[in-house]
Amino acid sequence: MADKSPFIVSPDWLETHLHDPGLSIVDGSWYLPAQNRDARTEYDEAHIPGAIFFDQDAVVEPDSSLPHTLPSPAEFERHASAMGIARDDTIIVYDGPGMFTAPRVWWMFRVMGADKVFVLDGGFDNWKADGRPVTDTPTRTAGTAFVPHFDPGQRVSFDTMQAIVADGSAQIADARGPGRFTGEEAEPRAGMRSGHMPGARNLPFSALSENGYLKDIEGLRAAFAEAGINPDNPVVTSCGSGVTAAVINLALASVGAKDHRLYDGSWSEWGGRSDTPVVTGPADG
Repeated sequence: MADKSPFIVSPDWLETHLHDPGLSIVDGSWYLPAQNRDARTEYDEAHIPGAIFFDQDAVVEPDSSLPHTLPSPAEFERHASAMGIARDDTIIVYDGPGMFTAPRVWWMFRVMGADKVFVLDGGFDNWKADGRPVTDTPTRTAGTAFVPHFDPGQRVSFDTMQAIVADGSAQIADARGPGRFTGEEAEPRAGMRSGHMPGARNLPFSALSENGYLKDIEGLRAAFAEAGINPDNPVVTSCGSGVTAAVINLALASVGAKDHRLYDGSWSEWGGRSDTPVVTGPADG
């Protein structure tokens, strides 16, 4: 049997363990406007029994001008505690299509010190298609204390990203689609340049899964090799707003990579400025 990521759980496993004590199930769905899906409405209509909705537009740094900025530890603590999630819980995160936005929530919890965090393989769409249990009953939660152990080293700032682009000290893995990477397609956010950072490699997040299921370890390694990325060397991930970049971080952790970080501002910051270098066309080399 092919080796799978140690950071995912199968639908069979979750269905068997739905009522385990110390288990927190988190719906981390989020969608782009073009997808015509409303994550909160879908959650209210049907979710995995016991799941809590994690609003990725709300659990952010409130003073940031950028979308989806990682909140401060105190801000994250406030949200997670209100959801009834403790740092030592076993936390299972899912999204609708699978391997889309759930890895961002997985990454956030890990940055804040939780070490038993996993992503549901296949996502909620496959869960429903398989006839597994769903409910529209609101999940009742009792507030708890999520005490963060913040690891700032997993996040890259704009200043650090500038230095990496200048000196090539880390590989840059861009999770956006090929058209946005090359500059042939417009960015979905108005007023933003298309293209990529000098030296970046394109690894669309969708290349790391099939039908919402994360590829096995061999398949992940093949995807990295095809993109020209060596997981044994430092990697910084980026995307549109820091969400789907985390799919690459999940894949890197899955293959045992030790040095990988996420550029939280991502293209919303880099492409939205006028003083940053932007190149178009395919990746160099």
